Amino acid sequence: MASHLDLEEQEQIDQLKHFWSRFGTAITAVLLVACLGVAGWNGYHYWQRSQAVRAAALFEEVERAAQAGDAARTERAFADIRERYGSTVYASQAGLLAAKALHAKDNQDGAKAALSWVAEKSQDAGYQAVAKLRLSGLHADAKAYDAALQQLAGSFPATFQPLVADRKGDLLMLQAKKTEAVAEYRRAWTGLDGQSEYRRLVELKLNAQGIDPRDANAPAAAASVAQTKS
Repeated sequence: MASHLDLEEQEQIDQLKHFWSRFGTAITAVLLVACLGVAGWNGYHYWQRSQAVRAAALFEEVERAAQAGDAARTERAFADIRERYGSTVYASQAGLLAAKALHAKDNQDGAKAALSWVAEKSQDAGYQAVAKLRLSGLHADAKAYDAALQQLAGSFPATFQPLVADRKGDLLMLQAKKTEAVAEYRRAWTGLDGQSEYRRLVELKLNAQGIDPRDANAPAAAASVAQTKS
């Protein structure tokens, strides 16, 4: 009986040797690739966490400089986080914060530069949209209406489209293009939530042009009223 078991064990060992001789190299290679993949994945996430921690520290420096009202220090701190950790969310937030602080100090060129960087380089479409809207506002303040409208060209996330339409309406109204402005206001009013205070503000702008956006005939009336006023 013992001899029979020994023979079975030897046969299993031989089969295993044969199997390993045929597939052992491939199995080892697959296991090695899998291990390297796990190690790489873990390493990448460790790197990301490390980048985020360092970027957060630099963001705090931008925040402190902005709160202190030190424009030069704010610009330096933002340049640092932008150059070293530009792909992080903190860099986009720092850009918006720096722009606000620089604008408050009447450094319009610095504010525009910070917003332009966020609009062009941010990895987040929402931050890009905010930057473009604010940059449009700065151009509008300088009466550079075409440049302001240019910032609002292209695609925006759905949640920002009504805000963009409202800003376009304001800019077109400043250029005495009332028909186009009313169309943008209507687009904004339609896209905003019915309970939104912002929608009420847009509605007041339409009312000022003699238009009730709830009126089914409003589109035709809008064109007629705008042409009359122009």
